[in-house]
Amino acid sequence: MTVRSAGILLYRHGAAGGLEIWLAHMGGPFWAGKQAHSWSLPKGEYQPDEDPLAAARREFTEEIGTPPPAVDYFPLGAFRQPSGKVITVFTAESGFEPGRIVSNTFPLEWPKGSGTIQDFPEIDDARWVTAAEARTKLVKGQLPILDALGQHLFERPDHP
Repeated sequence: MTVRSAGILLYRHGAAGGLEIWLAHMGGPFWAGKQAHSWSLPKGEYQPDEDPLAAARREFTEEIGTPPPAVDYFPLGAFRQPSGKVITVFTAESGFEPGRIVSNTFPLEWPKGSGTIQDFPEIDDARWVTAAEARTKLVKGQLPILDALGQHLFERPDHP
């Protein structure tokens, strides 16, 4: 059975007019200290009988600590990851600015083999980055999501 995940990709036009993307740095010891290809859009798994947008909103809230903005979301598509997981992505333009990032946690034996279980945040940082930065920060399997966003923005009737 295919594991399904749903997420929200927020974008805005930055102060210099360039496109900015809201990304989250994955938490836990594996990702600690890494910047390249260690960021993701806020997302999480959902059940087959669950509405993907409702799941995306829930997961965003759990990972960022603030609900996603109350705006209209566009279904950007479903993207198969190298692991086989499929991420259903919704996108919207927003000036989202949370006061702080407070993520839910997950248990992990760390150090591995020690028998000690520690809790780590799913997300340890989140922020706006330029579209160019997003290409170097996003895990490689999510890069096609940026391409789809670019195509969506280019095809909009209000695009100059």
